[in-house]
Amino acid sequence: MCGIAGFLDTTLRNSTEHLQATATSMGDTLQHRGPDDAGIWVDAATGMALAHRRLSILDLSPAGHQPMLSASGRYVIVFNGEIYNFQQLREELEKSSNAPAPFRGHSDTEVLLACFESWNVKRTLCRLNGMFAFALWDQRERILYLGRDRLGEKPLYYGWMGGVFLFGSELKALRAHPRFEAEINRDALALSLRHSCIPAPHAIYRGVQKLLPGTFLAVTSTTISNPAPVPFWSLRRIAEDGVADPFRGSEREAVEQLGILLRDAVRMRMLSDVPLGAFLSGGVDSTLVTSLMQAESVRPIKTFSIGFSEGEYDEARNAAKVAQYLGTEHTELHVTPQEALAAIPSMPAIYDEPFADSSQIPTFLLSRMARQHVTVGLTGDGGDEAFCGYTRHIWSHRLWKPIHAMPPTLRRATAAALLNVSPEAWDSLFQVSYPFLPSAMKHRLPGQKLHKLARLLELGCVKSVYQTLVSHWNDPTEIVIGAVEPRTVITTPSDWAKLPQFTQQMMFLDTLTFLPDDMLTKVDRASMAVGLEARVPLLDHRVVEFAWRLPMSMKLRGHQGKWILRELLARRMPRHLFERPKSGFSIPLDRWLRGELRDWAESLLSERRLREDGFFQVRPIREKWAEHLSGKRAWQHHLWDILMFQAWWQETRQPLQQAAVPACAAS
Repeated sequence: MCGIAGFLDTTLRNSTEHLQATATSMGDTLQHRGPDDAGIWVDAATGMALAHRRLSILDLSPAGHQPMLSASGRYVIVFNGEIYNFQQLREELEKSSNAPAPFRGHSDTEVLLACFESWNVKRTLCRLNGMFAFALWDQRERILYLGRDRLGEKPLYYGWMGGVFLFGSELKALRAHPRFEAEINRDALALSLRHSCIPAPHAIYRGVQKLLPGTFLAVTSTTISNPAPVPFWSLRRIAEDGVADPFRGSEREAVEQLGILLRDAVRMRMLSDVPLGAFLSGGVDSTLVTSLMQAESVRPIKTFSIGFSEGEYDEARNAAKVAQYLGTEHTELHVTPQEALAAIPSMPAIYDEPFADSSQIPTFLLSRMARQHVTVGLTGDGGDEAFCGYTRHIWSHRLWKPIHAMPPTLRRATAAALLNVSPEAWDSLFQVSYPFLPSAMKHRLPGQKLHKLARLLELGCVKSVYQTLVSHWNDPTEIVIGAVEPRTVITTPSDWAKLPQFTQQMMFLDTLTFLPDDMLTKVDRASMAVGLEARVPLLDHRVVEFAWRLPMSMKLRGHQGKWILRELLARRMPRHLFERPKSGFSIPLDRWLRGELRDWAESLLSERRLREDGFFQVRPIREKWAEHLSGKRAWQHHLWDILMFQAWWQETRQPLQQAAVPACAAS
């Protein structure tokens, strides 16, 4: 796990020394991603420069140093990630009739280069099992290739600036190049207000894009614009083919087959030359991953969880029970509001782009704590998207047809009645009624979910329903001055998979957009800010592909999603240890904004500040801020979108050397 950066300078006006200095500056901004080693490679004759920061996980020797040249010298690469099946690929190469030169070390990067030499880029990518982003320079053909893994676990930004093609793991690396032009993309800013993140391929700066998951692209000195990415794996094809050719075995056979796949996925991700552990929330996904890890280990594995003093946000008690049953070496971090609030100023530098999923804070705190004990951590991310685990999946499956059948007048009246009661009042009502409620109605923060339902009652088409479910600000162009909201896959049904059920469509779109742009971005930046590698077994592409072949009855049953994961886990431990209402990785943001965070938020949301910065319409933001402070409505998520941009904008206007991750964040 590392940080990569570089550029192709087609102007050919700069010396070797200048290219080296620039590449070094770009790489130095990524030191938090790779604190163990650094390297650069330049060729002034072609204007090519590569920079690498290394977090040593496999082959800790100098043989794993990057940038790395292939055996023939044709290719040079900077690589971020892990190729989990590199040993099998190496054995295959060594047995082939045109075997490559003997390997110098045992790193996956060296095997990857040998694959590129023996095969071609696309064929190699199709053979990889891993998470990765890379830049590969073909010295013979003078072609630069960029590639990103299937599900988007690793990030990669790129774009042309003044005759120079820039790329890097994070935007701060691109900003370090003297040709970089930091013009805010107001259209992308509008997207961030809708989704709490900026979906690929868009980025906060004009002229910059994110490489789409499951694609690669090729750049030459004659390229004058961003080339079109070439897919080597298609989630749409996987989803459509899986539904058309479903798994035809019994439920027992399906559970066994998934167990085999997941055990292998976990086993592959436990290969490491440094200490590793697991993030354990006590939920189905992280518990399943942890149990499989413990089964593969001859000694107790290290597990980590985080808890808050606010009871409804505390998952540590559940995690501790699971850890005790499995016999892991468990560490808990009980976070005070003061500790959590102290981390907030670090968020803009860590995420390096406006990012407003407030679970970024506990994710970072958990990563920082885990890094004191391990260098690699396995997570349970991905289970909700692949196996129908989000509340919106379950609600849509049960409620979409009844809602659509209701007369419009009745729908609007019901929506008005639900919205007339504040989310906090609904929460209080549910809390009083909790002992008498059926398990299907026991949700954390039910008031927010009921307000979401009220918004759905007013809609009439599938596209509008899904967009509403994943939106914060419903019309962000009314908030961002001069913005035109770009087209995305969510707003373009022609790009959707052809699937028979609305719930399946939601799972497809969640995996395509929400998973890489929000969930995986959150985990990557939080973990890499402290030099921790996060691995995600449930996103092994074989598991995802198998999940799409399973009928919905093996994912969603009754009022619960992830049926097959629960059945697999029930073979390993008692159900009472993991069967409980679903909860997210949340913080009491609504209360904090009215209390400890109020002064900080007011400084960023003041009328003077908003007008001076000139990005947002002032009145609607100030109205929501006033309503939130009064307790009339809970607007914390809408306000957090604005606050995270304002904080990021303040951070990025400082000198670049001060914009790196603060020392306190990496301690």
